[in-house]
Amino acid sequence: TGSSAAFNLAFLAMFDPGDRVAIAAPGYPAYRNIMAALGIEIVEIELGGDAYLHAEHLRTAHREGPLKGVLFASPANPTGAVIPADELAALVSTAEELGIAVISDEIYHRLAYAAPDTTALAYGSAVTVINSFSKYYCMTGWRIGWMVLPEPLVRPVERIAQSLYISPPELSQIAAIEAFKATEELEAVKARYAWNRELLMKRLPELGFALAAPMDGAFYAFCDVTRHTNDSMAFARRMLAEAHVAATPGRDFDPLQGHRTMRFSYAGSHDDMVEAMARIERWLK
Repeated sequence: TGSSAAFNLAFLAMFDPGDRVAIAAPGYPAYRNIMAALGIEIVEIELGGDAYLHAEHLRTAHREGPLKGVLFASPANPTGAVIPADELAALVSTAEELGIAVISDEIYHRLAYAAPDTTALAYGSAVTVINSFSKYYCMTGWRIGWMVLPEPLVRPVERIAQSLYISPPELSQIAAIEAFKATEELEAVKARYAWNRELLMKRLPELGFALAAPMDGAFYAFCDVTRHTNDSMAFARRMLAEAHVAATPGRDFDPLQGHRTMRFSYAGSHDDMVEAMARIERWLK
C-alpha cells in the first residue's frame, strides 16, 4: 500500500480526533482528506506569495490555537518548491520548541534540480519521515514505501500496521532492493525531467501561465492561470476536450485559491512536452 499507508499509520499513531495539525496550502489533497476522515482538525496555512512553509507561519498558527502536528513536503506536490536547508532547520527547531510533532513528506527526494536534497532528520531525531519508491525510482503502482520514526512511535505504528496491512508484497520488496542498484538509469530519467523543466519554465510564461512557485524539484509546474480564466476546473476540462492536453486544476490542492491555479506535469517524454506546448499555443489563439 506504499507511502499512502505510511500517512495513515502516522496519523493514527500520532494524533487523536480533534487535534490540530497544520499543512500548507497549496498541498497534496490526500493529507487533508485522510485527516478529515480521522476527525483531525486541519489547519491550512495559505502560503500566499511564499514558496514554502516558514517557521514564522508555524508560530502564527500555533498562537491562534495549539498545534499537535505539522506536515510539510520538500520537494512539494503540487508546486515543486524545495525548502532550503536553513529554512528547514528553522522549521524543525521551531516545531520542537513549541512541542509540535513533525511529519516530513520526502517522496520527491532526489528530484531536486537547484541544490541537493536535505532530509528533515538532519535537524531533529523526533521527526517522522515518509518516503516512497514511486517517484525517483519510477515504481508507481508497486505499492512500496517506508517510514523513519522516532523510537517511541515504532511499536505503536507496528501494531497498527499488523492490523491493517500485515506487510508489503514480497515481490515489490525484492524489486525495491534491486532499484537501489539502478542509479545510472534513474539519473538518466531525472536528466529528462530537467530537460522538460527547462522547456516548461520558458514556454508556460510565454503562453500566459505565470509560475506560481519555483520549479525547484519533483516534476511539476504550478501556474497562475488568471490571465486566461478564474475557473481552472472548467479551463482544464476545455483544454483536455479541445486541445487534448491534460493538466490538473488547483482546486484539490487549495480549496480557497485553487480556482486560480493549475498543475502541469513534465514527467513524460520531451517530444510530448514540446507537442503539448504547441497544442496549447494553437488552442489559445
